[in-house]
Amino acid sequence: MKDSKSTKILSYAVVAILLVLYIIPLLFVFNVSFKSFTDYLLDPMGIVSNIQWSNYKDAWVQGNFSNYFLNSLLYTGVATVLTLIVSLFGAFPVARGYVKWSGFIYMFFLLSQFLPNPMVAQFKLMLAMKQELGFVGYDTKLGYILLKTSGTGIVFMMFTGYIKSISRELDEAAGMDGCGYNRYLFQIIMPLMKPVIATGVILTAIGIWNDFVGPVMYLPSPSNYPITFGLKEFRGQYGNNWPMLACGIMIVSTPLIILYTFIQKYIVDGALAGAVKA
Repeated sequence: MKDSKSTKILSYAVVAILLVLYIIPLLFVFNVSFKSFTDYLLDPMGIVSNIQWSNYKDAWVQGNFSNYFLNSLLYTGVATVLTLIVSLFGAFPVARGYVKWSGFIYMFFLLSQFLPNPMVAQFKLMLAMKQELGFVGYDTKLGYILLKTSGTGIVFMMFTGYIKSISRELDEAAGMDGCGYNRYLFQIIMPLMKPVIATGVILTAIGIWNDFVGPVMYLPSPSNYPITFGLKEFRGQYGNNWPMLACGIMIVSTPLIILYTFIQKYIVDGALAGAVKA
């Protein structure tokens, strides 16, 4: 009984430490974002007393965040949807064993997670696509979306593990009723996969939205900058104005916080199911 109580206290202590490490910095940035530059210089750590709502408007306009935000929304939204669709079409036949060497294919995706990022090969591929096609490849929005869609490894493995937990009798019943393959996947299988799909959405969206190295390499034109690279440009202009920089950081992080808030109830179930059933 004593050991159980000690374990409980230790667990709460660990949770409290994690909350301090993750929540306090976010609250500090949020607090600073509402200060004037003068108030910040006078009391950087103090709680804001005179809220400057105009800081966000000024940061949004002066930092050209509207263009960067729309670019990131396009990259993240389209690439995430495509990643989920490609992963679903790949995971279902592998999970069911409807293709030869399904176990090897799954192992191939698993091993790919431990390989180094093939940046050189990807860069050459993007340049070649740009030279041959023009509208897709290096420094194009479509090319960047296709590049980010290729990172389906983790989502594919999660989908495979989750589909294995779905009864194969549904496949047989749908086939007897004349249900087509695509209709079966989108109308029957996908609704059953809400938890793992939510997990795949948040993992993919975070990776694309917060990506900084990719835009540096593949999107040199300012008109194609995502919001993370726009924040770097914004920092160059307002490197000493911490309230404005705090506004920029909050603008970048808020969409993912909102997304996580709406789908967080599915994430734990989906992550556990995708990991255990595989």
